[in-house]
Amino acid sequence: MASKANKTTFAKLDRERRLREKREDKKARRIARKEQQALEADQPASELDPADQPASELDAADQPASELDPADEPADDLPASA
Repeated sequence: MASKANKTTFAKLDRERRLREKREDKKARRIARKEQQALEADQPASELDPADQPASELDAADQPASELDPADEPADDLPASA
């Protein structure tokens, strides 16, 4: 008689598992976004926007490639693999 009972298929279980995971991920993103907004609210505006800072305080990584010294660029001595 047990074989006649309604059974939950693995496909349904998988759909439900993916839905739970999606909801958990969304909740984690929502919490992270709220925490980030709270951190940004605590910081002064000058720390948030690097465009407001003088150029001397910016790192070379923040500058466009056209402004970098050519000596800072890595050498491409490696042979190209086919």
